[in-house]
Amino acid sequence: MAVTEVILHHFYASPFAEKVRLALGIKGLTWRSVEIPMVMPKPDLTALTGGYRKTPVMQIGADIYCDTQRIALELERRFPQPTLFPNGSQGLCLALSCWSDQAFFRPGAALSMGTNRELPEQVLSDRREFFTFLDFEKLEADLPHFYGQFSAHLSLVDSMLADGRLFILGHECAWADILAYFPVWMARGNISAAGELINRHKALVEWEKRVNTIGHGSPSEFDASSALEVARESESVATPFIEQGAFPVLAAGTKVTVTPDDYGSIPVEGALEVMTGQEVAIRREDDRAGEVVVHFPRVGYRVEIQE
Repeated sequence: MAVTEVILHHFYASPFAEKVRLALGIKGLTWRSVEIPMVMPKPDLTALTGGYRKTPVMQIGADIYCDTQRIALELERRFPQPTLFPNGSQGLCLALSCWSDQAFFRPGAALSMGTNRELPEQVLSDRREFFTFLDFEKLEADLPHFYGQFSAHLSLVDSMLADGRLFILGHECAWADILAYFPVWMARGNISAAGELINRHKALVEWEKRVNTIGHGSPSEFDASSALEVARESESVATPFIEQGAFPVLAAGTKVTVTPDDYGSIPVEGALEVMTGQEVAIRREDDRAGEVVVHFPRVGYRVEIQE
């Protein structure tokens, strides 16, 4: 099997996975779909990642890409056309990730946890531990506040489209659209009164329909054991590189941990392979996955020397 084949480890209800599925749709790619559990444990996934549990994770051969920011950049590097970042918008789009993943997503997640009465108890229990940015003891009382915050971000998106443009940046669907769209997608499936919140924003609703038509490319089902076999039989294409001026100042091969600094903060251990202003990657070994290189964005991740 060619090591250029995209394997996405995800579950279909994940709003963050929807971001990557849409990116694969923009690029018209054929890809393998490995469905992972919604809750821990996720032994097949963490064999690849070293403990990172967030969804989704993209695998290409023995290279494992964590976080949608890093996945988007890798898809763009390997499959540059059609672009996710038209008219030189990569920096702007990546900056918008902080707005989308935090200010917009978090009230939506709170409303999903607080108003979706169909969520299984095991999912609620898992997310109570996972979503450390929420105070679940106050969640019921705070729902009006979260409705207000989520509605304010919907208004913001609607204002971006008020001049009649087709997409956030103009005539082409871009990563910026995916960032604005995925909390709306989450709301439709999880938030009580989502239609009442969303449908009053006419420009947003028409844009939502356009984004919906993009699709997810051409996925085919794949099993986790086969994905692990691909990792074992492949070699990473990563080249050791430490950017001059990278901070902290560490040499390639240094034993480090890489940890998300928001939630799901499980450290991943390995030998430093790459450190730049946009990426940190570590090489690690696993009995089931073999030797892999796990890639993270630099923004939002703590890098520490392993004692």
